[in-house]
Amino acid sequence: MTDDLSRLRPEQRQQLARWIPDAKALADLSWGLVETKVLELVSDQGRLILKAGGVTDGHISREIRAHREWLHPWVSTGHAPLLLFGDQAAKMLVTHYLPGSLVEGTSAQDDAETYRQAGSLLVTFHNQLSILDEEWNDRFRARVERHLALPHRIDSNIEGRVRAEVSTWPRGGARVVPTHGDWQPRNWLIDDGVVRIIDFGRADLRPPIEDFVRLARQDFARDPKLEAAFIEGYGSDPREPGEWRRALVGEAVGTAVWAYGVGDEDFECFGHRLLTDLYAESD
Repeated sequence: MTDDLSRLRPEQRQQLARWIPDAKALADLSWGLVETKVLELVSDQGRLILKAGGVTDGHISREIRAHREWLHPWVSTGHAPLLLFGDQAAKMLVTHYLPGSLVEGTSAQDDAETYRQAGSLLVTFHNQLSILDEEWNDRFRARVERHLALPHRIDSNIEGRVRAEVSTWPRGGARVVPTHGDWQPRNWLIDDGVVRIIDFGRADLRPPIEDFVRLARQDFARDPKLEAAFIEGYGSDPREPGEWRRALVGEAVGTAVWAYGVGDEDFECFGHRLLTDLYAESD
C-alpha cells in the first residue's frame, strides 16, 4: 500500500484490504481542514474514490445513508457515483470514480446552463420524498443557539440581535425532503457540458430551501442571471420569506462559528459579512 493509504486508521486499512486487496492511491483529494481523507484509487475494480472519516466524524454515515436511500435517481442517470462499499462503524466508503472537473473556479461557474441543470437535478432529488418533521423548527432553533454557545468572534451587538430574533422563531414542525446540504459549485462536476454531483456528507431531510442558501450567498449574489436559470431548472421558487430569513441567519451563524473553529479566517470573515448584511437589511 502507498503512503497515502498508510494515513488511514488501522481498522480502515484492514477493511479496505478486504474490500479491494489491490487498491493503490493515485491522488489525495482531501480538503485538509477536517479529518476526512478523500483518495482516488485504482484497482482491478476500476477507478474509485475512497472517503475515510476521523474518529469524531459524523459525515460518512450521512453519506452512506444518502447513497442507500436517496441517490438512485441520480445514479441511474450517471449524475452521481455508485456506492460499492460502505462501513458506518469504520467511517469509510468507496464509490466508482465520477468523470468531470469541479465547477468551482472554472468558466462553468459563470455559465447559466450549469445552474439550469443544477436546478433540474435538485428538484428531482427533492421530489422523491416529502414528510412532516414535527420537531424541525425546534431543532433548527437549538442548532443556532448551540453554535452561538461555541467559541466565536461574532460582534456582541449582532450576537444579541441574533439571539433576540431566534427567540421569536416558530416552534414545531416543517415539511422536509432529501437535501444535499452543501449544494454549490464546489460539489458539482462538469463533464463535456454535463453537470454531475458529488459529496453527500451533509445530506439529510430538511426543508427544500436549505439547498438554496449557499448558492444565494455567493453565486446568485454575484450574478442574478444564474439565480434565474437555477429557478427555471427547478421549476418554481420555494423560498417563503419567513422561512428563508431563518435559513439565511442560521447559515451565517454556522459559517462564522465553524470557520473560527477550524481556523479558516477568510471564510470566518465571510460569515461575519453575511451577518452584517442581514442585520443592516433589518435596520
